[in-house]
Order: sequence, then C-alpha cells, then structure tokens
Amino acid sequence: MISAQDLSPAELAALLHFHADAGVDWLLEDTAIDRFAEFSASRQSRAPQREAPTQQIDVPQNNPPRAVKSAPQTRPQAAPPIQTNVAMPDEQAIAAARFAAESARSLPELKSALESFNGCNLKNSARNTIFAEGDPSSGIMVIGPMPDADDDREGQPFLGKTGLLLDRMLAAIGLDRANLLLTNVVPWRPPGNRSPSGPEMEICRPFIERQVALAEPKALLLLGNFTARFFFSGTGTIHTLRGQWRDVACGHGIVPAIATLHPQELLNAPASKPLAWQDLLAFQAHIQKL
Repeated sequence: MISAQDLSPAELAALLHFHADAGVDWLLEDTAIDRFAEFSASRQSRAPQREAPTQQIDVPQNNPPRAVKSAPQTRPQAAPPIQTNVAMPDEQAIAAARFAAESARSLPELKSALESFNGCNLKNSARNTIFAEGDPSSGIMVIGPMPDADDDREGQPFLGKTGLLLDRMLAAIGLDRANLLLTNVVPWRPPGNRSPSGPEMEICRPFIERQVALAEPKALLLLGNFTARFFFSGTGTIHTLRGQWRDVACGHGIVPAIATLHPQELLNAPASKPLAWQDLLAFQAHIQKL
C-alpha cells in the first residue's frame, strides 16, 4: 500500500483534488463510521408510515389489553390556484367585446377598453396589446392582420423586417407611417404566429370595426390575405382580392378599401412586388383626390 509519505507534493495535491471532486469531505475520522448503516437509518426515517400508529389504552386487569388504531390523519387540501385572464365562453366574449367597443367614444377610450378586456384567449399568451398608431386625422388607414414577434415584444405595429419594407412601400407613394393611422385586425399575437380561429376573429371584430368608425378614414389599405378576407368576406386569396376597390361598412358610412400583398408575403415571394406596386399606385391616385 502506498502511503502519503511516498507521494510527491504534486501527486498528493492531485489525489486530494480527485477525492474532493468525488465528494469526499473527510479523509480520516476519529472512530470508524458505518456509512451504509447511517444511510439505511436515514432512509427509514424518511419513509412514509404505511400503517396507522396504535394507541395503548388502560383496561381492567381481568380483560386482555387491546390495541386501538388511531384515526388516520388527513392532510388539509391546498386551495386551488387562482387563475387570471380566464377567457369566457365565445358567445359571452363576443357580446362583452361588442359592449366594450361600442361604449368607447374616442380612440384613447377604445385603447383602454381593449387593454382591460380579458375575454380572448390570445391575450393570455401575448406580451402586449397592439393598438392603432399614427395620425387618425389623416383620413388614411392602413390595416394589417396581426402582430408578429417583433411587434409583440416592442408593443408597436409593424416593426422588424416587415415594418422596414412597409415603410419603403409607403415612402414610394409619398406616405409616412407618422402621417397615417396604422393598425391590425387582431391586437394580440397568436402563439407561433398561427392564424386566429373563427371565434377569436369574431371576438376581435368589434374592436377593429370601432377603430375604423372612430378614426373615420376616407380610404383603407388592407395588407395581406387574412385582412382582405376579414373585410371583404369570402374565401378568396390575396391574388384574387387585391387591386380592386370595394366598399367597407363602418360606423359613419361606407369607406372605399383596396387590398394588396402583406410585406411578409413580399419577403417570401419577391416576384410579387410588381403586383403590390400596381396596388400602391392605385391607392396613391385615390388619396390624391381626397
């Protein structure tokens, strides 16, 4: 057996480091300790009692003693966790959304009503509620489908790559996002950027329709397949719905609207940019008459 005296200082230091890495706290004890027995006793002390403890009672001498089992002890049940932002049934949520939207008499009031509304499941997974941004007095309103990850993180509509492309598209026809009203149909980002369900769309409908009614735009530019279907109805694609002026009903009457491709659709398919350019020129010609 090799003793510590036989090791060099470097070898002894390496051995001590090895033991420390292995979890050895003490190399020597004053007396021998059976660690296996110590672990077994500790394990038994932590094991749950399977049988109820017995209680000895005093009885007269002529009767044999009896062991009586004490009543089992029951642990008090914890109160169920309190859930917040629990969505209500779809019919009630749609009615509540309609009431909250119609009660707003201005865009700031509508924003407050939307931020305090908890009837849509999409709000539970979103970081921010994205509301209209820009100048409502411009008479021009640009509407997209829903926020993406960049929008949800920053709390503003159309940021990131899609926002930069939209800014260039607007600048090409002499517009700036600060001089128009920019918003989305759905104010909360769906998980994974999935398409909102039918009930989710109907819950959000009163709020976007009230935005249009309160802003009183003279022209709408609708971005993307989802937005075009939402306002024009039907099941057509953006390639069949784009480039045609249609009337959209709102609170103060009828608003002319034209749909074009969403900036994200153009990023995915750059070959479609000439189609979007035709739509933008048609929109520019219309607003120049306002």
